[in-house]
Amino acid sequence: MLRQRFVLDTTALTDLQVREKLEQDGMCDGIREVLDLIASSRLNLGISCYVPFPSVYKELQEFAHNNGCDSDVIAKIDTWLVKKAPDRYNVQIPSKVFHEYVSHMRERINKGMVIAEETIWASSTECLLTESKAENKKDISHDIERRVIGGHIGKFRNKYRAALRYGILDSAPDIDVLILAKELDAAVVASDFGIQKWAEELGVRFVPAGTFPMILQEYLKHSDVICEVTLEE
Repeated sequence: MLRQRFVLDTTALTDLQVREKLEQDGMCDGIREVLDLIASSRLNLGISCYVPFPSVYKELQEFAHNNGCDSDVIAKIDTWLVKKAPDRYNVQIPSKVFHEYVSHMRERINKGMVIAEETIWASSTECLLTESKAENKKDISHDIERRVIGGHIGKFRNKYRAALRYGILDSAPDIDVLILAKELDAAVVASDFGIQKWAEELGVRFVPAGTFPMILQEYLKHSDVICEVTLEE
């Protein structure tokens, strides 16, 4: 039997591309189809599919409930997905990867702040132009712009940094997926580019969510051959 392991992100079951490839219109039908493939792969080939507990497991449960999925879908999630808490204390990640991650997040946050500042400045200037009845933006006093708009942008910066920079590590479930995959020497299944990028940094195999059902179908199609080879070994 194959001793293949996969760690699933929420998008492994909920991605639109997955449903399209399985020719399923409804969200719940798509999730059910993937879980049935996982069940067959588990029983016939010993393939194990894990989800980090409780983070990704709770996301999947809430997603199924919020989309009105039947109880059988909930039962399939509980039955065929192996729930495991990632070992956050003992799984070692190179400091270089962590350093690059923090730098990357800081850069993204700064870009967001600049875009927001430009929008605030432009909209405020338009308001001043309208209220002052000036003919163009050049007629608006730079002193007024600096004191009124600049003051508000200064307050915005402080609040923005306090809200987004303090203790940020983006998505906890995403990090759990990567840690668990590293711990189990498993492949990550997701449609999230961020997970793909950091899986590559950590040396973890990445499987796009859109191709995952096809991979399972291919394994199952050749299950007799795989079993015969395993027995001979």
